[in-house]
Amino acid sequence: MYAEIVFPLPFRKAFTYLVPEEFESLAVKGVRAVAPFGKRTLTGFIVNTSDETSVTEKIKPILDILDDEPIIDEKGFKFYDWLSDYYLSSLGEALRLAVPYGTDIESKRKIIVDPEFCKKLYEEEKNKDSVRAKILKELLNRTEISQNYLQRIVGKKNIYSQLQTLKRKGAISIVDDIKGAKVKAKKVKYVKLKKSVGEIYADFPELETRSPKQVKILLEVISAKGKDLPAAELLHKTESSKSSLDSLEKKGYVEVFEKEVDRRYKEVYKEEHQKFTLTKQQKKIIDEVLKPAAKNKFKTYLLHGVTGSGKTQVYIEITKEVLKNNKSALILVPEISLTPQITSRLYNNFGDSVTVIHSRMSAGERYDSWQRVFKGKSKVVVGARSALFAPLKDIGLIVVDEEHDSSYKSFDIIPRYHARDAAVVLGSIHKCPVVLGSATPSVESMYNAKTGKYNLLELPERIDDAKLPHITLVNVNRERKKQRMENVFSKILLDKIEDRLKKKEGVIILQNRRGFSTQIYCEDCGEVEICDNCSVPMVFHINKNIIQCHYCGLIKDVPGACTHCGSLAIKYFGTGTERVEDELSFYFPKAAISRVDSDAIARRSALSKILLEFGKGDIDILVGTQMVSKGLDFSRVTLVGVISAETTLWLPDFRADERTFQLLTQVSGRAGRSKTPGEVIIQTQNEKHFALQMVLKNDYEGFYKKEIIDREKMGYPPFTRIALIEAKDKNENKAKGAAYDFYKELIRYGEWLKISQPAYAVISRLKGFYRFHILVKSVKEKDPGGGILRKAILNSFMEYNKKSRYKDVKLFYDIDPQSVM
Repeated sequence: MYAEIVFPLPFRKAFTYLVPEEFESLAVKGVRAVAPFGKRTLTGFIVNTSDETSVTEKIKPILDILDDEPIIDEKGFKFYDWLSDYYLSSLGEALRLAVPYGTDIESKRKIIVDPEFCKKLYEEEKNKDSVRAKILKELLNRTEISQNYLQRIVGKKNIYSQLQTLKRKGAISIVDDIKGAKVKAKKVKYVKLKKSVGEIYADFPELETRSPKQVKILLEVISAKGKDLPAAELLHKTESSKSSLDSLEKKGYVEVFEKEVDRRYKEVYKEEHQKFTLTKQQKKIIDEVLKPAAKNKFKTYLLHGVTGSGKTQVYIEITKEVLKNNKSALILVPEISLTPQITSRLYNNFGDSVTVIHSRMSAGERYDSWQRVFKGKSKVVVGARSALFAPLKDIGLIVVDEEHDSSYKSFDIIPRYHARDAAVVLGSIHKCPVVLGSATPSVESMYNAKTGKYNLLELPERIDDAKLPHITLVNVNRERKKQRMENVFSKILLDKIEDRLKKKEGVIILQNRRGFSTQIYCEDCGEVEICDNCSVPMVFHINKNIIQCHYCGLIKDVPGACTHCGSLAIKYFGTGTERVEDELSFYFPKAAISRVDSDAIARRSALSKILLEFGKGDIDILVGTQMVSKGLDFSRVTLVGVISAETTLWLPDFRADERTFQLLTQVSGRAGRSKTPGEVIIQTQNEKHFALQMVLKNDYEGFYKKEIIDREKMGYPPFTRIALIEAKDKNENKAKGAAYDFYKELIRYGEWLKISQPAYAVISRLKGFYRFHILVKSVKEKDPGGGILRKAILNSFMEYNKKSRYKDVKLFYDIDPQSVM
C-alpha cells in the first residue's frame, strides 16, 4: 500500500511513501502521518492512497500515523485546495492551518561542537569574511546549536557542505533530534474509594492511632459521596503529603487514576442576560437569512446596520434557529478586543456549546477547544480569523462581524489569506448562508452588494429609540491661534470631558498611536532617532522609560543626547496613548482613567477586567487605539473624543480615506447607545477633507459614491485584483537584484496585467531586511477569477528560479493585500 503525503513546505506536489502493514487500516485520506523527508522527520497529511505507484526509486516507509480518524473530510479538502490555489501556497502549507499549533512531530538537526578545535580552525582561517569563518566564529563559544539557528545567524541557507567538512575533521558531530508533540491532552490524577464505607469505618480506630493524616484524607473522599476528587486539591485541602495518599492506595482503601481534563478559556468579562424585543426590521432580516438556511442553500448577505442597530442580536437569533436544525454556526470577529462582549452574550444564550478560539489562549486551551469542536461537543465557534479553520461539521451559518476590518487579513503566515473572503467560499462549499455585518462596509463588499453578487440587508436606525451622536469637527490650527489649546487637547474637548465627569457618564478618547511620543528629534542636526533594524522612528514609552520600535520590537534606553551629533537639544514630538493618558491625569486628577492598547492589555484577561470596571462605572475615561472603536457597547458612554483624525488619513495607501472614514464612524458609534444622547468631538487639522465631512454627516452612501469613482479612475479594487510581490534580504543589492530579475520574467505578461517597476517599499527596511515591492494589477473584466494573475506569478517564479543568481532571496506574494506599505 502506498500513500501520497503533502508537507507544510513550499512544494506544490505530494510525495509517495510505503505504508507498513501495521498502519494499513489507519492510513486513509485526511489523517496526519509522520515520515522521513530528506534528512528530517516531518508530519504531513495523507491526500491519497493506492495499491500501486509509478515511482521507480527507493520508497521510504511511513514512521507513524497520528490520528484515529480523518481530520479533513471531502468538504475540507475542497476548501484547503481553493485556499492554497488562490493565495499561491502549497496544499501542505494550507493544511497546516487545520490543526492546532504544537501537535506535529518533527526532527530538528542539532550540531554538537568541540569549541577548542573550532577555535583553532578559526584562527587558521585566512579569509575571516568567508562562510566557513562565520560558521566557526559562531561555533567556538558553544557546545551545541541547532542547524536552523546557525543558518539564520550566518545568513546562508546552504551550509551543508561546510558542515560535512567540519564533521569529517572531527570538529562537530550532527544528530537528528526528534521532537514529539508540544501540546497534548492534559491528564490529572483523581482519587476515588476502593473499599466500601463500612469497611473503612471499621478500620478507623487502628488508622487513627498510626496515621491521622490518612483518616483526614479518607473522610474527605467519603464526604464527596462517590464523586472523584482531584488528588492535588485533596492533598491541599487536608494539608497532607503525597506519601499519605500512596499508603492508602497500597492498603487498597483508595484508587488513584488519571483523567483527561478540559482546559477551558475563562472569559472574565460577564454581562447580565437580557431579553430583547426584536424590531420589525430585525425580524425581517432574520426571516430573510433563514430562507436559504432551511433549504441548505448558499447565499451571501451584506448586513449594513448603523452602530447600535442590534446586529449582534440578529446573529444570535439566526444561530438559535440554525442549532434547532442540528447544524453548527461559525462567528468571526476581527480582534481580541471584540471577543469579551460578544462571547459573554453568546455564552448567555448557548451555554457550554460555545467554544472560543483566539491568539490570547494558551496552546493547551486552543488544543482542547479544537478537540471539543472536532468531537462535536461544541456547535458554536466564535473567534478571530484563525477560528475559520475550526473543524466544524454541518455548518449552517457563517457570520463575519465588522467585515471591513483589515485584521481579517493574515500578513505573517503563508498562505496570506483573507478570512472574510475565505468564509464566503467556505459557505459555498457547505451550502449555507454567510452574513457579512458592518456599520461601514468595505468598498469591495458594498460594490458586490450593488452589483447583485451579495444581497444587501439594512438596519438604518438604532434600537431602543437611541439616536446617532452629534459630531463636531474642531480645527486645532484655528484653536491654537486663538490660544484655546492645552497641549494636545482643545478647550472644547476638555470642557466636554469635565461636564461628563460631573454627570458620572462614560468617556472614550481615541488616539491611534501607542507610546508617549512618536518621534525623538534633534534641533541641531535635524535627525530623528530611527530603529537599527527598520526604517521607522523609535517611539518613547514613558511608563517603562524606554524607546521602542513598534515593528521589530527593538528596545533601547532613552538617549540623554542626540545619537548622531551628541547635541543635548533633543525634542519629543507626536502624541501616543500614554501621553494622552498622562495629560488627562493632569487635567482631571480625581478621574479614574484606563488605557486600552496592545501594551496595556498584554497580560491575560486585562482587557476583560478593564471593560468590566468601565461598564460598572469604576473607570471614568477609557483612552485607547483603534481597539476602543470596535464593537464596545456601553450605554453609559455619552462622549467620544478623537485627538487627531490624521493618524490614518496621511498614510501613503489607496485605502487611507476608507480606513479613516471607517475608524471615525466606528468610534463615534460608541457614544449615545441609550436614551441619553451622545456627542463626538473630532480634532483635526483639515475639517474640510471629504472623508471627515462624510463622517460629520454620517453619510456612508455619499462616501461610497465618491470613493468608487476614484477607485475606478485609479484602477484599484473592486475593479482590479491586486497582488504585491515582495523581495527581502539583509543585503540591499541582493533584494534589489531579486526584485528586478523577477520583474523581467513577470513583464512578459504585460499584455494582460499592469505591472509596476520594482521600488523600495514605503517602509524600506523592516526587522533588518531590505524590502522591494512590485505591484501587479489584473482587471476583473479580462480576468474575473484571477487565474491569469496567479498563473503569471507562478510561471514567472519557476523561470526566476531557473535563471536568477538571487534565488536564495526570499520572495513573498500577497494576493488582495490590505496595505501596500
